[in-house]
Amino acid sequence: MASEELAQKLQRRLQLEASGAAEEGEAEVAKGAEEEEEAAERSCLTASAGAELSAKLCRRHDINEGAAQPRRAAVFNPYTEFKEFSRRQIKDMERMFRLYDSGRDGYIDLMELKLMMEKLGAPQTHLGLKNMIKEVDEDFDGKLSFREFLLIFHKAAAGELEEDSGLLTLAKLSEIDVSIEGVKGAKNFFEAKAQALSSASKFEAEIKAEQDERKREEEERKHRRAAFRELKSAFTQ
Repeated sequence: MASEELAQKLQRRLQLEASGAAEEGEAEVAKGAEEEEEAAERSCLTASAGAELSAKLCRRHDINEGAAQPRRAAVFNPYTEFKEFSRRQIKDMERMFRLYDSGRDGYIDLMELKLMMEKLGAPQTHLGLKNMIKEVDEDFDGKLSFREFLLIFHKAAAGELEEDSGLLTLAKLSEIDVSIEGVKGAKNFFEAKAQALSSASKFEAEIKAEQDERKREEEERKHRRAAFRELKSAFTQ
């Protein structure tokens, strides 16, 4: 009797152990499958991110090599984007831009910028010209669009250009109302600019001379009044 009970207990224990081992095995299999699924998902995400980055780098390379055109914004309105400038100022900048866009392609390239700086009386080295373009070249195409051209004056007005920057030189030398100067009948824009600068300097000199003369006359009146008061005081004592 005791032997039968012992045998039943042993059999029962073996069944329980076998059942527990099976459950642990199933849990391990499930865990392993879950880990494999997570690893596969991570691998997929990494591959996707890597492919996206690779595509961006390839496109940047193609743009630099001239094999692809940069994507342009659907709409560009200079009057709403560059609100610090008046409509007349933007029109003047547009005329200047078109003056040097000799290829009539809507861009000022390296050679056109070279000619522009020479006409302004501030020629640049080849490297200097490339650095000028690079400073505002947002689409990395190696040339200036009209929007990027306006950025030069935007940065200059905001004090964002270094003193030795070629762009700052360009902005300073281009401070002229093209529409007004064109009416003066000068041979070209730069002769008109020289004429305007000369006239402005002469006018400023005349204004300063008048101010100095008024100051001198005021000083003389003060001295005369002081002398009169002293003389009057001497006679009244």
